[in-house]
Amino acid sequence: FFRQRGQRPFEWYGAFPELCPVLHKYVRPRDKVLVVGCGNSELSEQMYDMGMCEDIVNIDISDMVIRQMQERSRSKRPKMSYLQMDMLQMDFPDAHFQVVLDKGTLDAILTDEEVATLAKVDKMFAEISRVLQVGGRYFCVSLAQAHVLKKAVEYFSQEGWVVRVHQLASSRDKQQFVLPVFVYVMTKFRKIPGSTPQILEICPEEQDKPMRVESAEQLVAAVKDRQHYALLCSQLSKTPCGEQVSLDLCDKESGRPRYTLHVVDSPSVKPSRDNHFAIFIIPQGRETEWLFGTEEGRRQLAANAGFGRLVTVALHREQHYEGMAGIQAELSGKVMELAPPGLPARQQVPFLSVGGDIGVRTVRHCDTSPLSGEYVVEDVKGDGTCYFRRLVFLRNRNVVQSEARLLAPTPLPGQKKRRKDKKKPSPAEPPTAIDKSYLCCEHHKAMVAGLCLLGGPDPLPGDEAGRFVGLGGGSLPLFVHDYFSQAHIAVVEIDPSMLEVATRWFGFSQGDRMRVHISDGLDYVAKLAAEAPAQYDAIMFDVDSKDLTVGMSCPPPAFVEKPFLQKVKTILKPGGVFVLNLVCRDARLKESVLATLREVFPLLYARHIEGEVNEILFCQPSPKVRQDPTELGARAQALEGALRQPGRPWDSSYVLADMLQAVKIL
Repeated sequence: FFRQRGQRPFEWYGAFPELCPVLHKYVRPRDKVLVVGCGNSELSEQMYDMGMCEDIVNIDISDMVIRQMQERSRSKRPKMSYLQMDMLQMDFPDAHFQVVLDKGTLDAILTDEEVATLAKVDKMFAEISRVLQVGGRYFCVSLAQAHVLKKAVEYFSQEGWVVRVHQLASSRDKQQFVLPVFVYVMTKFRKIPGSTPQILEICPEEQDKPMRVESAEQLVAAVKDRQHYALLCSQLSKTPCGEQVSLDLCDKESGRPRYTLHVVDSPSVKPSRDNHFAIFIIPQGRETEWLFGTEEGRRQLAANAGFGRLVTVALHREQHYEGMAGIQAELSGKVMELAPPGLPARQQVPFLSVGGDIGVRTVRHCDTSPLSGEYVVEDVKGDGTCYFRRLVFLRNRNVVQSEARLLAPTPLPGQKKRRKDKKKPSPAEPPTAIDKSYLCCEHHKAMVAGLCLLGGPDPLPGDEAGRFVGLGGGSLPLFVHDYFSQAHIAVVEIDPSMLEVATRWFGFSQGDRMRVHISDGLDYVAKLAAEAPAQYDAIMFDVDSKDLTVGMSCPPPAFVEKPFLQKVKTILKPGGVFVLNLVCRDARLKESVLATLREVFPLLYARHIEGEVNEILFCQPSPKVRQDPTELGARAQALEGALRQPGRPWDSSYVLADMLQAVKIL
């Protein structure tokens, strides 16, 4: 190879300018340096010429290249030497060097994980360890393939060394060389008998402060993330992306996600100089909305914005942000790595948002439940001037578990007069009182609308009128309790933490007509079926699944198994209705659930919630109650009239609209 290449230097993984920042941190001018597998790289010569250090010994197994390098440096660099030597069996005495430098040599040897290859690498590591002083450092420049990095980390960490991995900031043409280059900096310590804690760290190229990781597997995973990101950026810079690409940018201190980015290309947009690329900051708290939280919604957003590539940016609730200007300063460099092909040089990329701000999110309460895991109660500003309170389970952070509208405070006497003062008014405090008359969730509106199947001006008259499984924030049972003055409501909730959350943060309260039972819904229904069948007008299931691997997030699979559904049918009156909130992304599983429901309930009506995965199922136990559309319309109007009775001062027009929509579908 070197004979054919001649005098032209061959640089594995970059040259001195890229390595210099890392080497400057650790190499001192008085250090004695050994370069293993030096080849004809100019790295040693440049270290010498720049005054980094002069006592440098270079070895290589190729006699040809050693003679070339000796001729090149003999007169110019008298303190530097080149020796033909096998690094697996070096002639140097023990603890002879403060620094061992390897640029690509380990990668060239560790080509596979065969026994013979690993034995050769063990011998290489043992020799490097032998000739290096305690406190000395082994620098290994590598592409960090998983098996290479894992082998180096496991070997030296078990010897009690500190292992730190640096990602080099590349100045090379990324079109030609896509993968990032890493430097393993392994510092030798005396091995202490017994269990020695591993010290493993990674330094990404954009920061100096190292991040501690717990295991070799975590270090390999962190490096792999950066390799995948480099490949992604290369792909996005060459061709439009057919599918939406998503990635998390993490906080430098904690390592937790700070921004979630989605890259959306719009092939229909004709490119011009000013519409190639834009960044859209999603206001805090609105990342769950259809337009921002779904693939279809983001595609529509990108098309409406009129840019060939739009990067949407969601802000995480655990993080603090210094306004739009601060976010722009923080993201400007990183988002340019996601720029589309053909972006004009020095093109200014606009940052967009709704209303020009980043929204308002105030975390009111954080806690952990043994059953539901970590959860958070937060107040967010919606579109316009409305504020909402939300319950979110952090295991599925993009799904709002419960939501309630907050009421604006009533103006105090004399408050309007003070507005005429010339002094600038202080910012209004966000409201904190719960508006119990308003259902925020579209699927809750549909579930209430299904009560028109029961008939009558007040369709929940009985002492044992309704059973709800799943409390959440309590908005749905509280709404039904307040609107239907004769209804007696019982709610079954498995998690006692949710009752505390609903009471403290969502205005929920118990009384003569509202009781909460802390129990497993499966056991509770089974007990009712055994004791007193056919006693309930309405049963509503709005219960989430804790298992996110099933493909059905509501309800848990056991709630839609045939034996349990037959128990539900048993406790329902012949003219009653069973209302189920179904959230299932698996088409085959969904069809199986519907088939099981049809086997148990003769009448099944389905109402899909537009823009959501939710589907509300209305099930009735007797085919004799099959609904006539005219009669249903009359029932819906009667129900709406009941909602407008004196003493119910809320705007219920949206409930009527949903009832009429339900009638149309039924």
